[in-house]
Amino acid sequence: MTFYEDMSPYTYWNGGESFTDMTTGYRSLTFEPPYERLNVGWLSGDQPWASGVVPTGFIEALEAVLAVQAVNEMLGLHECELCPPSDKQPPESYEPRPGHQRSSVGTGEIRIPDRHGRAFAAPTLIGHYVIDHGYKPPKPFIEAVLAFDPSGHMPARYPWVHFPWVPEDAIHYDASVE
Repeated sequence: MTFYEDMSPYTYWNGGESFTDMTTGYRSLTFEPPYERLNVGWLSGDQPWASGVVPTGFIEALEAVLAVQAVNEMLGLHECELCPPSDKQPPESYEPRPGHQRSSVGTGEIRIPDRHGRAFAAPTLIGHYVIDHGYKPPKPFIEAVLAFDPSGHMPARYPWVHFPWVPEDAIHYDASVE
């Protein structure tokens, strides 16, 4: 994974946004985002990153988003660069390493809306970074995660998408109806 400084403009994937239903994996939406995206949690083993204690409730709120969102899922896996190499967990495993709470591999991203009309773009590995490595995201991201209720912000036309800013011209694909 490429390192991106926290709060820098998102440039990782310029193919728009692709949200996939985590419960079935069949339905997806693709669209050009009308909102600004900012990077959070794109860590690398050779770059410094902030560590510290996160506020009460943050981990639970972040895990709630990670449980329902799948944005820009890729075919390959990215293994955590902060973890030492291990023979006990191959990169293709989604099980946590011994002594860890979350898997150290990821394939996609999440989006967290903020009150300023921006969205934070984070890799799904952010849960592992926070819980297992003590990464402390920037305060605006923490505040946005704590304020975001993925179950209460779903647009009516796409009730299975756990993100509030889906434009009208989003392209919808549902393999379950084919």
